[in-house]
Amino acid sequence: MTLLALTAAQAAEQVRAGELAPAELWEAYRERAAADELNAFLWVADEAPASPADDAPLAGVPFAAKDLFCVRGVPSQAASRILEDYRPPYTATVVEQIVAAGAPVLGKTNQDEFAMGSSNENSGFGPVLNPWDRSRVPGGSSGGSAAAVAAGLAPWAIGTDTGGSIRQPAALCGVVGLKPTYGACSRYGMIAFASSLDQAGPLTRDVTDAALLFSAMVGKDHCDSTSVAFPEAVRRPRAEDLRGIRLGVPEELTSEAEGLEPGVRENFEATLRLAEELGAEVEPTRLPHAAHGLSAYYLIAPAEASSNLARYDGVRYGLRVEADGDLVDMYSRTRAAGFGPEVKRRIMLGTYALSAGYYDAYYGRAQRVRTKIAEDFAGAFERFDFVVTPTSPTVAFPLGARTDDPLAMYLADYCTVPMPLAGIPAISIPNGLSEGLPTSFQIAGPAFSENRILDAAYALEQAIGFDGSVPR
Repeated sequence: MTLLALTAAQAAEQVRAGELAPAELWEAYRERAAADELNAFLWVADEAPASPADDAPLAGVPFAAKDLFCVRGVPSQAASRILEDYRPPYTATVVEQIVAAGAPVLGKTNQDEFAMGSSNENSGFGPVLNPWDRSRVPGGSSGGSAAAVAAGLAPWAIGTDTGGSIRQPAALCGVVGLKPTYGACSRYGMIAFASSLDQAGPLTRDVTDAALLFSAMVGKDHCDSTSVAFPEAVRRPRAEDLRGIRLGVPEELTSEAEGLEPGVRENFEATLRLAEELGAEVEPTRLPHAAHGLSAYYLIAPAEASSNLARYDGVRYGLRVEADGDLVDMYSRTRAAGFGPEVKRRIMLGTYALSAGYYDAYYGRAQRVRTKIAEDFAGAFERFDFVVTPTSPTVAFPLGARTDDPLAMYLADYCTVPMPLAGIPAISIPNGLSEGLPTSFQIAGPAFSENRILDAAYALEQAIGFDGSVPR
């Protein structure tokens, strides 16, 4: 097995066994990342890191970080021209934790601007290409991280999930993506999109790697009041079957799902049959308010984005467009030049939803729907261990196919938005191909059930036997 074919866990084991030098691993991936032809990276490190400690759990295996994670002295732009070449004086907590566990930062990956998008076409620095088919999108907003892992440009990466921004690109690129419970990982140093929804998580080649990287990311952080102590150690998944596991299949996100392609449905149903062969009980369930998740999400997230992005005004940091001493005109010119069309659209939607006379009718009502969605999941988890759905209704779609139709673009997140609205964890694992492109299976569980989700995903992963090799 060649060095770049090793999973991150396998590479770490070889480093600890003295069979592989961390410097050799670093240089191999640095060379690959520097030769990136997918526009997956916005910055690649050039200085070799110090050797990891002998007992470092991540053993010198480098990782890629989504551009919105602040890294001290390194361009951290959230893929926006308004923050072009911004170099923060501090580092995001989860990045610090991963580095402390022995994994150096390989580079910063491209994304949809301020994490607003489902295709990675909204980046201020150009779209990322899907390594399975370069005429198609990799998904978003963490498309650079997903594409880098799928193409072997990085052994693993981190992204953020607000409405599906880890799971959806993982699905379209044929890799594993874990959205943790809200609060499991610190948000400090993440350039914010929607603060009540944003959560960091891993994108990896397999479930074992996801568990290993996630174990370095969790924990209470005094810099983030929404973070909490993870209730148990994150374990390496080892389940061989699904005996005793009850899986609920929500009609609203499967049989009634918007735009569910036949190939995606076929692979989903095949995975359900495989789960039954592994001993799981599979039954239909209902999430009555899940169909309203997309509408609620696209009120709540833009409203929070409107507030979070108010700070980008040409005064404190980032781009400034001068305007002959007129402060208001300078604000307006700076934001017009610095923000892309999708960010502007969401800021306007969010500002309107929060404005006097409309708050209760839009934002307030969306929050009530959010509560109902959380209650639906809580009811389902009284009967079932997990709720399962396809991750994306479709395979990767062509570049440009949905850029003129925002609603069609938003529907890409139909199966993923209910989980962050409820604050619960979910994982996406590849489960086959349709038209030569990856499809994926999503497993969601109650808050802080990541260990059980990882075990179930691992058992299915082994049985599916997906070949994640990208056609060259």
